[in-house]
Amino acid sequence: MPMTDERKQYLYDYQKKKLKRIPLDVPIEVYEKIRQHAEEKSESVSGFIKRAIAETMEREQTRK
Repeated sequence: MPMTDERKQYLYDYQKKKLKRIPLDVPIEVYEKIRQHAEEKSESVSGFIKRAIAETMEREQTRK
């Protein structure tokens, strides 16, 4: 079922207000290692990166 123009506009507005994109350029070899690791954990690359960031931030907060 195709998305309506109204729904597309809602999603666009939501993303613009609530999300911030973070461009991340890595060498292809590094990306492939990240992709492989994420697949082994049944995660998407994006999901893995988000989890890695959250876990690192949490771990570093507890050290203070």
